Amino acid sequence: MDKYEIFKDNVYKLIGINLSCYKEKQMKRRINSLIGRNNYSDFDDYFKGLKTDEKLLSEFVNYLTINVSEFYRNPSQWEVIEKEIIPVSIEKHSNLKIWSSACSTGEEPYSMVMLLSKFFPLNKIKILATDIDKGAIEKAKIGVYNEKSVQNLPKEFVSKYFKRIGNTYKIDDSIKKCVEFKELNLLEDNYPRNTDLILCRNVMIYFTEEAKNIMYKKFYDSLNKEGILFVGSTEQIILPDRFNLKSVRTFFYKKSN
Repeated sequence: MDKYEIFKDNVYKLIGINLSCYKEKQMKRRINSLIGRNNYSDFDDYFKGLKTDEKLLSEFVNYLTINVSEFYRNPSQWEVIEKEIIPVSIEKHSNLKIWSSACSTGEEPYSMVMLLSKFFPLNKIKILATDIDKGAIEKAKIGVYNEKSVQNLPKEFVSKYFKRIGNTYKIDDSIKKCVEFKELNLLEDNYPRNTDLILCRNVMIYFTEEAKNIMYKKFYDSLNKEGILFVGSTEQIILPDRFNLKSVRTFFYKKSN
């Protein structure tokens, strides 16, 4: 067994992340850059560091999970949610159960709360937001963002729900209270049940086809009857019928029974 295979086994035993589910070429390149940056000699040496240095381990998980996010990423798709997805969902369920499944540093679930505030009072909105990266979740709970993060957000939301501090924007506690953050490994853990809308955007591109297939099946099981899965701009599902999903708009898939 080569050193990378041993490293993958060791990482799985240590933190429960299965590196075999990620595209190998990309993943090896990313890890080799971390090894070099931290002055370790090879995978074995680096893993010894991961076991003993909490800061190094945190950097590793953070680097794996690629936290690149912004509010209202791909604004035209948020318009589809507002004009088409939410109104139809409300007709079926008065209390929507929404899950942001790879929430990174919080921009996506907080965007969802602000959009929902057009339909419901804030005290009626609750969103589950999960990520594998504890550091990203901690940043999300703090809720401070740079100017670039909020550039696509409708101006009414920026003025209503953010306080400007220098070049940063702090999100209002009234929005933060609507989101429950939890750690969750999409490859290993159980998914929440009876969800009306799942957001899983800009994360599937890093997984192998086999891993994606498992996740699509789990998303199907997680959705309510006619629930919607919303994916990223580079993540259209090829032949969604295989997973009993039906395309309702580009990047939006409905559970079909």
